[in-house]
Amino acid sequence: MDINIKVKTEPRGQLQERIVEQGSTIEDLVKEYQNLPYTILAAKLDNKISELTKKIENPCTIEFLDMRDQAANLIYQRSVSLIYLKAIHDVLGKVSVGIENSLNKGLYTDIKSQKAITNKEVREIEARMHELVRRDIPFVKEILSKEDAFEVLIHDDHKEKARMLERAIDVNQLPFYSLEGFRNFFYGQMVPSTGYIQYFELMRYRRGVLLRFPHPSAPDKIPPYVDETKMYQAFGEATIWGRLMGISFVADLNEKVESGGYKEIIQISEALHEKKIAQIADMITKQKKRIILISGPSSSGKTTFARRLCIQLRVNGLEPLYLGTDDYFVERSQTPLDENGEPNFEDITSLDIKLFNDNMNCLLMGEEVDIPTFDFLKGEKVFGRRITRAKKGQPIVIEGIHGLNKDLTAEIKEEEKFKIYISPLTQLNIDDHNRIPTTDARMLRRMVRDYQFRGHSAQSTIRAWPKVRKGEDKNIFPFNGEADVFFNSVHIYELAVLKKYAEPLLKNITREEPEYSEAVRMLKFLQFFKTIEDDSIIANNSILREFIGGSIFV
Repeated sequence: MDINIKVKTEPRGQLQERIVEQGSTIEDLVKEYQNLPYTILAAKLDNKISELTKKIENPCTIEFLDMRDQAANLIYQRSVSLIYLKAIHDVLGKVSVGIENSLNKGLYTDIKSQKAITNKEVREIEARMHELVRRDIPFVKEILSKEDAFEVLIHDDHKEKARMLERAIDVNQLPFYSLEGFRNFFYGQMVPSTGYIQYFELMRYRRGVLLRFPHPSAPDKIPPYVDETKMYQAFGEATIWGRLMGISFVADLNEKVESGGYKEIIQISEALHEKKIAQIADMITKQKKRIILISGPSSSGKTTFARRLCIQLRVNGLEPLYLGTDDYFVERSQTPLDENGEPNFEDITSLDIKLFNDNMNCLLMGEEVDIPTFDFLKGEKVFGRRITRAKKGQPIVIEGIHGLNKDLTAEIKEEEKFKIYISPLTQLNIDDHNRIPTTDARMLRRMVRDYQFRGHSAQSTIRAWPKVRKGEDKNIFPFNGEADVFFNSVHIYELAVLKKYAEPLLKNITREEPEYSEAVRMLKFLQFFKTIEDDSIIANNSILREFIGGSIFV
């Protein structure tokens, strides 16, 4: 029996009407399109992410997804991860492997064998992965009930996964994927077979192994290697902080929520933040830095961090001057346009760089400066409201997304600058192999804040997120290596708090809305968290207050 469907093959493409045979798969349909730019990894079927093995049973709308889409990108990551784990098993036998966090344009993994992994073993594992891909082996999917899944996890010696499942009351079933009998649980979806995963590479890094693969901006090539040393150290610090609080995985946090121990965790986490901020203030004071530049991606907590840093600098006897680069926007008529002809406020050319440099250098020399205030309604700078003169030795704290870009401060002496990169680098994962992307934690922060304080729906936050991420990839992430210090703004408990605010917003997104698929994906990993209902213990100067409300700074 034939049925009518609509197909979109490209993100900005037009819907095409098609007739297909009932019971055929999305993969069958994809094979009919030979000239697509990149490999299709999944699809939206009536706004719900579906694996390519999904059968088409009724009239529907299907949108193809490749690596440029966040959900498809994560599907690629999960699929290559299972191939990686299978290859390690084939080469090294039964060893424990942790897939820990994003790093150096890939994933940092820890192979816990009796002796350090060698370059020879890494090459053997990579060769085995290529062999598995060449053979195009199907991923076999099973959906097991909670009880059956628990027995399988115990049998396969996945103790951490079993502990997670035991305490996840909202989880009723789990998906398992097998590759030639090698079976594992992943909470997200996969490609149909190994042949879809063409691009990856392995390399030894520190005490672990990097699993690298394409970036969404270039789905058919491995990105240039960048050694993010400070990022590695920041994740390492986050691991140490987690151990201090007895939390390595979500199950640990859930136990704290159940027992009421989360209240102490909140206090310890805040104390660690305050101690770190005080250490940074001490560095600035000791080095007598004058221009303090703070940058980081969306929803990092830059404003709260900057305010708290100013307080710690005052504790050290300094009187910091606080400024934001947003007041240095060019006039609205001069704002650059993006590829769609819309104003691009995130590009560095949207700032009056010459005026900014002139003002900062005058302040450094003790001269009086008329600092502008940007009127966002009129789209122009207003002068005469902030006539300022910096005192001798007075630090100037500047918050803005371009803070680490040398072009912003090209005319300011390098010895005057102290650069800080801030981001919530979540190290808390569901288990050894199911990680929580930092970008998801940030989007939840932004979603809650946008709804609470900016009158934006969860749909609008989700809709805008790809553009936000694209801007970050261009304007923020390439410059984090310029930082003198990293500040990890994550709180290990925060997803259990954000769940209370975000879950109702996500559940209100209906199947008819384009943002539905992303809402479902976010809800899937939130179901593993127990909710912290009473967040009154969170201090009013906490970075998290910037998003859930009650902040004395925002």
